[in-house]
Amino acid sequence: MSRKFNANYAFVFYDINEKRVNKVFKVCKKYLEHYQYSVFRGPITPSNIRALKNEIQNIINPEEDRVSFILMMNDKAFGEIELGRKKADDDLFL
Repeated sequence: MSRKFNANYAFVFYDINEKRVNKVFKVCKKYLEHYQYSVFRGPITPSNIRALKNEIQNIINPEEDRVSFILMMNDKAFGEIELGRKKADDDLFL
């Protein structure tokens, strides 16, 4: 993270190769609530955000996988951490 945030809530979205997806799922489940398919969310401390990020970095292949953290400070501000490959603009959807 380039800037420090005192986040207390996070969303984690991932697109992981099937060889590693179960490991990432289990790590995310330790820290956050499973929300939908490859989405987790919930309250989390800054130290647990760092721990979650470090555990995921040790699992993923940045050339094949992507993980995005949306960090919420309040209802009007957030920060984002992205690990791994970037999606092309035409791959994005809402």
